[in-house]
Amino acid sequence: MKRVFSLLEKTVLGSPVQFAWQKTLGNFIAITGSDHTVKIFDRHGQKKNEISLSGNCIAMDWDQDGDTLAIIADKSSSIYLWDANTNKTSQVDTGMRELMSFLRWSKTEALLAAGTAKGNLLIYNHQTSRKIPILGKHTKRITSGCWSNGKLIALGGEDKLITISNHEGDTIRVGTVKGEPSDMQFIVMKTDDRTSGSETTVSVVLGKKILYLFNFQDPDNPIELQFQQHYGSIVAYKWYGDGYIMIGFSLGFFVVISTHIREIGHEILQVCNHKDNLTSIAISQSLNKAASCGDNCIKIHDLSDLNEMYAIINLEDENKGLDQLSWTDDGQLLAVSAKRGSLHVFLTKLPILGDSCSTRIAYLTSLLEVTVANHIEREIPVTVSVEVEPSFVAVGHYHLAVGMNNRAWFYALGENSVKKLKDMEYLGTVNNMCLNSDYAAALFEGKVQLHMIESEVLGTQEERETRLFPDNDDKSKILCHTLTSDFLIYGTDAGIIQYFYIEDWQYVNDYRHPVSVRKIFPDPSGSRLVFIDDKSDGFVYCPVNDGVYEIPNFQPTIKGILWENWAMDKGVFVAYDDDKIYTYVFHKDTIQGSKVILAGGTRVPYSHKPLLLYNGELTCQTQSGKTNTVALSTHSFLGTLKSVGPNDLKQMLTQTIMLKRFSEAWELCKLLNSPSSWNELARACLHHMELEFAIRVYRTIRNVGMVMSLEQIK
Repeated sequence: MKRVFSLLEKTVLGSPVQFAWQKTLGNFIAITGSDHTVKIFDRHGQKKNEISLSGNCIAMDWDQDGDTLAIIADKSSSIYLWDANTNKTSQVDTGMRELMSFLRWSKTEALLAAGTAKGNLLIYNHQTSRKIPILGKHTKRITSGCWSNGKLIALGGEDKLITISNHEGDTIRVGTVKGEPSDMQFIVMKTDDRTSGSETTVSVVLGKKILYLFNFQDPDNPIELQFQQHYGSIVAYKWYGDGYIMIGFSLGFFVVISTHIREIGHEILQVCNHKDNLTSIAISQSLNKAASCGDNCIKIHDLSDLNEMYAIINLEDENKGLDQLSWTDDGQLLAVSAKRGSLHVFLTKLPILGDSCSTRIAYLTSLLEVTVANHIEREIPVTVSVEVEPSFVAVGHYHLAVGMNNRAWFYALGENSVKKLKDMEYLGTVNNMCLNSDYAAALFEGKVQLHMIESEVLGTQEERETRLFPDNDDKSKILCHTLTSDFLIYGTDAGIIQYFYIEDWQYVNDYRHPVSVRKIFPDPSGSRLVFIDDKSDGFVYCPVNDGVYEIPNFQPTIKGILWENWAMDKGVFVAYDDDKIYTYVFHKDTIQGSKVILAGGTRVPYSHKPLLLYNGELTCQTQSGKTNTVALSTHSFLGTLKSVGPNDLKQMLTQTIMLKRFSEAWELCKLLNSPSSWNELARACLHHMELEFAIRVYRTIRNVGMVMSLEQIK
């Protein structure tokens, strides 16, 4: 996994670094050591602000939308607030003449609960600035608490009490417990029918040894879960899935238990993840991953199979050990703090952004890095550092474009170098961008702007530098577009596919479809095009004769199409969704006319996005910013044929005939050496009106009659 950045904070022994990711967006991380400041960094490690405090930070928490960070500090009864939108800091006077000890935002509203060292509580409404002080909520310091998804707040303190209150601060229930409560969470207990009820239970750790489930509607029957001594003390726990709890223990173990009434406390899994100690665990629902840290490594597991290790990150330089671990809400970044005061941020998931042009591909390899490669031509990959985290990437023969919102940055690709050319602003947010050798075409708000990439190209008349489509008198909206070497092609909500010939600067062809055209994918020459319409049906369109051919068994889940780039395999394309790749062949000239056939399907590995198809091999992009190749099952004849049995050879022969790869079929017939195979190949040649090849086959099997008849027809 890629490290995005590392920081080192000043700390003293026993008070390690604290940090908190901005909720929802994950654009900022707040970090504090022992120097009386909270520093705010963006996700690339650039410092945005530094907030000076009266003493060391005691607690900090982001509100649900990530707009406001609240902080309390030693030697102060105020609450510090930092606004992420304005980058400004303010202070709220609590009116309490005592030190603050606890802080937590509501999950649903702009309500902030703050507890004090003497057991009093303040509920502050950030929108109305209304403050509700509640004196004597606890008799000693408030140390932990949580909000429910409703408007309840649970608090625990050094007085060994648990209180449940409403958002006005009125106490609903009080419970006495054996040890000091920490790490409180509202939960929905699962009953026998596994239906989800409301949050009537609070889970809490007591004295670092017991997990206590307190149902405040049935306070006399709490559930106490105790664990084996050799696990050590409870470090942290997380709820996930359908009523499961993952618990991390100090001596390196992590354990998963179920809370279904019938199997409550039953250990489903127990793993010793770290040799000496475990200090934190984290779960990312969006990634479906769990992580634990201890000693000087992080171990990541897949939640669907916790016995399998997904990844291990070793931090050799952290000889004093690791401390806390936390993911952003979207699962893209994982932060870990270390006991010596450092913080490391790792990239765990990248947006899958990429594009291809002929056999060249461009794809995101880090948040601010795009790699351009051409494995087929064996070119050395080039990495390009970009200015922003892009939301689109486009590659042409000589250029790369990346951008977000209404801006795009253009780069010229040299032999082994990259030169930034310019950046452009468009009249709306760009949904998609395409490049060819000279031009770029950007789709935004139902329009396409076609413009020269480098306007210094000599001999270009001014009117050919840029043009906006559709024309002013055309009220239709463009839904999809693409550029080939010669044409700008676009599809509209009125069902029209337009071909604009760049050389003559005019429209040359249009096709009218009954419903709107959602996506278009031309083959490398632009002489054939697959389009997907509003009903999720797929068609092959040939502009030369205006022919349209429906694609059979076309799944409504299809995300995109890739045409074969290998010159000999004209007419082969794949359609892909999240799970499967379907290989199709467009047979243009057969004795029954033109048609599309489905040749077979191949499974797609998890979160692989196809980028390029070349000679039956698919290059895919993965979430980790790498590429991977997948061999299509319809092209198994391309492998070694040495130890293949006759049945497999027959299947391969069927594949080669379907794909019109007659020279490979010839080699297979020689291996099979049976008259039926030769006849099958000969009939296929006739079906595709390949008379020369058919004569060659009939000569081989000495069918004189057929040879003579075909010579006459020829």
